Amino acid sequence: MDDGALYSIGDLARLTGVSVKTIRRYSDRGIVPPTDRTQAGYRRYDVHAAARLTLVRTLRELGLGLTVIRKVLDRESSLTEVAAMEADALAEQIRVLRVRQAVLTALTRMAGHEPTPWEIDLMHRVATLSDAQRRQLIDEFLDTALGDGLTDPVLVGIRRSLVPELPADPKPDQLEAWIELAELAQDDGFRSLMRTLADHHAAERRRYDGTLPRPDLSQAVRDRVAPAIDAGLDPSSPAADAVLADVAVCYATAMGLTDEQDSRARLLCWLDAAHDPRRERYLHLLATVNGWAPPESLRPVFAWCLAASRAREQ
Repeated sequence: MDDGALYSIGDLARLTGVSVKTIRRYSDRGIVPPTDRTQAGYRRYDVHAAARLTLVRTLRELGLGLTVIRKVLDRESSLTEVAAMEADALAEQIRVLRVRQAVLTALTRMAGHEPTPWEIDLMHRVATLSDAQRRQLIDEFLDTALGDGLTDPVLVGIRRSLVPELPADPKPDQLEAWIELAELAQDDGFRSLMRTLADHHAAERRRYDGTLPRPDLSQAVRDRVAPAIDAGLDPSSPAADAVLADVAVCYATAMGLTDEQDSRARLLCWLDAAHDPRRERYLHLLATVNGWAPPESLRPVFAWCLAASRAREQ
């Protein structure tokens, strides 16, 4: 309520929580001018000046500059417009800080060696790619990794399922996952690995022309090997022969192979590729970026099969 009272600069400081020095500066700049002065020249402020000062304090705490605040107070700009612009600017600052945090966190997790300037620069460039640049990077990776044959709707679907979609407002763990995933996608060795798996899948697809139900090979192998792992069966023991033979038959049937020696060699090649930790790492990072549930790990299954196969080659 305005009772006509006038406050000294000290009283105004106690009332608003703004220091005398700051109030004097605001007064000198015309942001919160005094309402009156005493005969001795001391400044006096009324309740409206106190309200104006409180608004200035709040806007300063929100990060607005004095030039912008003065325009708001003088009605040269509306508070709504200024707030919208400041919110957008703050959102961009937060985005930049999140990128920096993700890069620095990724650097701290590099094991075994100090990151080189090239690696640091690569991480930063990968983290700051635009949506179009991210899409181009992944498209190039999938073009190399999956190769031809993408007229098959199933293979087209597989390609689509391997695309990371970084949200417009990603969480720190999503940014960190994207940095690692993008680096992995540019690795020639990983691209070759994925091409090997894609070739196996394409060959498996050719075996089933739609007239036969197509089993999921990885799932079929899991169903045969997981019980052996749960039972603690040593892959090099004679008791593992039947399990490995079942896996070999399953693979040969899925691929349409009749030559047992060729089938075993190709099975070992597929197991090597499927067991590679980079494959599972990509899928895990993909799930993190896209906000999916983490995939089930099949590496123990593939490791058991590999151990069983190699034990019988000796």
